[in-house]
Formats: sequence, C-alpha cells, structure tokens
Amino acid sequence: MFRVSCLAVVLTTGTLLAADWPQWLGPNRDSQWKESGILAKFPAGGPKKVWSQKISGGYSGPAVADGKVFVTDYVRTAGDAANNPSVMAASEGTERVLCLDAATGKELWKYEYACKYKVSYPAGPRCTPTVSGKQVFILGAMGHLNCLDVETGKVIWSKDFVKDYQSPVPMWGFTGHPLVHKDTLYCLVGGRGSLIVAFDRNTGKEKWKALDPGATGYSAPNLIQAGGTEQLVVWHPKAIVSLNPETGSKNWDVSLEPLYEMSIMSPMIENGILYAGGIGGVAVGVKLDDKQPTAKELWRGKKTTSVSPVNSNPILHDGIIYSMHELGNFVAADLKTGKRLWSSMKPLTGKEQDDFRINSGTVFMVKNGSRYFLFAETGELIIANLSAKGYEEIDRTKLIDTTHECFGRKVIWSHPAFANKSIYLRNDNEIICYSLAE
Repeated sequence: MFRVSCLAVVLTTGTLLAADWPQWLGPNRDSQWKESGILAKFPAGGPKKVWSQKISGGYSGPAVADGKVFVTDYVRTAGDAANNPSVMAASEGTERVLCLDAATGKELWKYEYACKYKVSYPAGPRCTPTVSGKQVFILGAMGHLNCLDVETGKVIWSKDFVKDYQSPVPMWGFTGHPLVHKDTLYCLVGGRGSLIVAFDRNTGKEKWKALDPGATGYSAPNLIQAGGTEQLVVWHPKAIVSLNPETGSKNWDVSLEPLYEMSIMSPMIENGILYAGGIGGVAVGVKLDDKQPTAKELWRGKKTTSVSPVNSNPILHDGIIYSMHELGNFVAADLKTGKRLWSSMKPLTGKEQDDFRINSGTVFMVKNGSRYFLFAETGELIIANLSAKGYEEIDRTKLIDTTHECFGRKVIWSHPAFANKSIYLRNDNEIICYSLAE
C-alpha cells in the first residue's frame, strides 16, 4: 500500500541527535517524540525541575539541539502590551535570541536587535528557531529573518521581509516557522509574488519565489513525499497549495478559506490523505495521487462536523485526526470522511463539560510511543491515551504559570520542546526544564 509521510528534515551539514528537538513540532515536524525511558505517571509533587532561566515575552517555543536550547523573546521598553485581537498595538523594544546550555540553563550567547512592534498580541516573537547543523534560523514577529552561527550567535546573513519584499505585516505578526531541507530554507514571506520564498541556506540568496494570494496568513510550509516526488505544501488564506520545491511551480491547489485570514495549522498527511482546518468551521480532506503530483477533495467539514483547530497542530494516527477545535473541545475525527468520533473538554478544563466553550482553547500535543503528552494553555502537562473509543486521561500536573492574556483569561500559547527525556517550556518570565525520565 502506498504511504505518504512527512519527509524527515534531516540536515546534510551536521549530525542530528535522536534526543534533539531542533525545530517546531520536532525533528520531522510531525509531533513525534521518539525517546524511550519516559515516565508513565508523574511523581508526587510533579516532575523534577532541572533548571529555570529568566527570559522576557514571546509566543515562540524553544528548540533543543546538540546540547543547546534556543529561544527568542522581546524586551519591551515602551508602548502598549494589551492583547486586543483587532488592534495592532505599537511598542518599542529589543528582539533577542538566547542560546542556553541544555543541561544547566546557563546562557552561552545572545543576539539582539532593536525592533519596533505594530502587531496584535505584542508579547514577542512567534516562530520557534530552526536549527540545522551549524546554523540556526530565527524569524521575528515583524519579519526579521536571521541566519546565525550555532556556536557564537554571529550573523551569517539576514533579511527583512518588509523592506526586501514589501510584505505587509500580518495582524498577528509573522508566524511561519522556517523550514530547512538540504541546502534550501523555505519561508512564508508575503508581498507581491513572494508568499513563499526559497533561499540558499548558506548565503541567503533567493532561489525562487511564488504565489500572490493577496494575504500572507500564518501557516508554516511543510514538505511531503507524494505522487512519486517531493512536494512543498502551504496553506494560505485562500487555498492549500502544492509546489515543486526546486522551482516553485504549482502542482495543485484546493480552496480553503478560514475567517480573518487565519490559515494557521500546517497541512498534515497520513496514508495519502492530507488534512487542514481552521477557524470558522472550515476543514478539508484531500486525497493525493500515488503516481503523479495531483490531488482531489475527499470531504469538506462544516461547523458541526470534523474539527477546526486554531493555535495548535493536529496529530494524524491510524486514520484518525486528533486535534483541538476552535471552541476549546478536543476532537477525534475520521481522516477519510471528516466525521467526528468523539469530543471532550477534559484536556483543557479537567472535567467533562459538554455545554462549555472556550474561544481558541489551545492544547499542544506530542506522541510518545503509544501515549500522548498534552500541554494545555493552563500550564498543565497531561499524559493520556487517545483512540477511536475516546479520551483516557492517565495523569496531569501543573508545570508553569500562565502569563499571556487572551479573551479575558490567562494562557500559555507556546509549544514546548521534548528532548533529553525532558520538557522545555516557557512563559513571558522564564524558561524551565523538567525531567520526564522514568
């Protein structure tokens, strides 16, 4: 049987350790945590805190590679920090990249630059650093892209999406986590004819640019193997599009228009079926041809069917979509039909509350062996079993204080990293490492 899977983003210029979490969603951008020897339940009082380090504001998750932790933040010196979803607030400050020792939290180096913000939810950068061999790629909230030396923090090359491509700053900033494959860096840039730009990873020279949908959106590009070839897939506010990663030429597209131009999740695939969904009850399942780079729509979701995530990416496993829904409920849906199998509020609230709703409720997921680790916006880490039959919670513990504000509640909207049998997570005040070893 033909199987479609995400390409491993294994880097040609360095050795990637099995325990690393070098980018958003892990080594292969599929939320799979491959380490063994992980605890089955939390000890009394919670897992052991290994270290903590003070940092400033940001939504970006940490990356962990080769004994180092990379995290970005924003030190505000003036301006408005209010989180109004419809207002781009102005502020002044410094965007920073911090490199820490993964075992101790000690600062090894930092790179910083003055940066004026005009963006809604102005806490700080959104994108997780992407580590590739001797390079780490950093994208800030206002479109500053920097390629830094992993050992020293020295700038190798840089771009400014607003100046270089006349890209308008999206309402909620630049959020498309940079993707490395072989000698190319793919970025969601925006601007006329440059929604996606492929850069030479070593020099920053533009290889190609493509697409002009009129709005940038927030979805990170993904690389897949399907139809006998590699395909670069991105979801912009009008459609999911497949491109030739070498040239930028289009293979196929399928319309999918969320509310407020909020194309956020990265399209995911399993066994030849690609899925994406977002706010406004939009969702689609797409069948990819196994012999050529073409696709056809299988099903289309509605507000009361399928699942439409906002801030967190789903996991596809054994023909099931596991995902947060835009109303705060955790949903399982059939990948082939989009039909819901079950729904639960328990991951977010700790209780079954069928009539309870939480706007843009967020839980980040990773799969470890047969179990799942869920990090809720409440600062709680949950161990659970997920199946077609339902949600089975094994244990939960509070790990970090909530510091962001959203819709009148305190939240954490930063994806943790899972590496070295540990979890690395952050809020607007600190980054913490806890051991999850059995």
